[in-house]
Amino acid sequence: MLRWWFIGVALLVGWSAQAQVLPSFGDSRTGTTGLQFLKIAPDARSAGMAQSYIAVVNDVTALYWNPAGITQVDSFDWHFTAGHTQYIAETQLQHAAVVKQVGGDSYLGASMIYFDSGEMPVTTEFQPFGTGQSFRAVDMALGLTFAQRLTDAFSFGLTAKYVNESIADVNTHAVMVDFGFQYDVGLANTRFAVGINNFGPNTTPSGSLNILNVNGNMETLSDFEQIAIPSVFRLGFAWDAIKQEKHLLTFATQLNHPTDNNETLGFGAEYLFNRLLFIRGGYLFGADETALPAFGFGLNLQRRYGHFTVDYGFNSAARIGATHRLTLGLSLF
Repeated sequence: MLRWWFIGVALLVGWSAQAQVLPSFGDSRTGTTGLQFLKIAPDARSAGMAQSYIAVVNDVTALYWNPAGITQVDSFDWHFTAGHTQYIAETQLQHAAVVKQVGGDSYLGASMIYFDSGEMPVTTEFQPFGTGQSFRAVDMALGLTFAQRLTDAFSFGLTAKYVNESIADVNTHAVMVDFGFQYDVGLANTRFAVGINNFGPNTTPSGSLNILNVNGNMETLSDFEQIAIPSVFRLGFAWDAIKQEKHLLTFATQLNHPTDNNETLGFGAEYLFNRLLFIRGGYLFGADETALPAFGFGLNLQRRYGHFTVDYGFNSAARIGATHRLTLGLSLF
């Protein structure tokens, strides 16, 4: 009964978050939220499956996708991951996280995401080729996670996050939460998951910005409008079509409903051979810039002290180029 209560609350909160935006903005809501770096997937495994992932995830990367997923990590004591994303326009995103089991069915996690645009020239409508000055955008998110396995089939997780965005001399601070659960249906190796990410109140930037107005005079801006948080509601299913000692083939689908864009629907697959080699692929329908299908691969190297994983993921956008991700994982003792 308790697990169905959690499922009902998650679906209700997700629907409520969407209903606050949909009547006002309809189907076109692009540009209605800030803190856009929170929407960039930080890991290679999910990227290779076209981000159809919340019902599949069973490692440290669950701290980004679905905090309930950390209850599915293997029996080692400590789990670490670090990732690098070579994003569009020569921007970069770094990710690091750790998970530890603290009780028979309880888990704690901590994560960090760091985005850096690099130096960019300052341009204005009067000086479109640059003013001779430069600036950079630096974003950071820190999260603390608690997850609990309530039964062999049902688990939930909750993450509290502090987020900071710095663009030139303007700073934005926000506090938000992620919530998710995973449920093993118990029929034909299927799993069901729901996640709500970046749920929190609006925030107002602080600082000042000097600009050249239409009269040719320098003007200082320090009064900024509120920024909405880019919340997203996700619903996912996963099915192990083949589950043998040397072969594991998983299919997954996921519906994504962000508050600042149209819905997308992803399909992904992952094949694991001999607990060593991963091959992944998928496609995301409804995205503005999707071109080629996503793909990726990984290695799981077993050692006496634990195991070491290396994953690569590739995504392609029609007009803005490709995104490459590399993730390293380590489990100890």
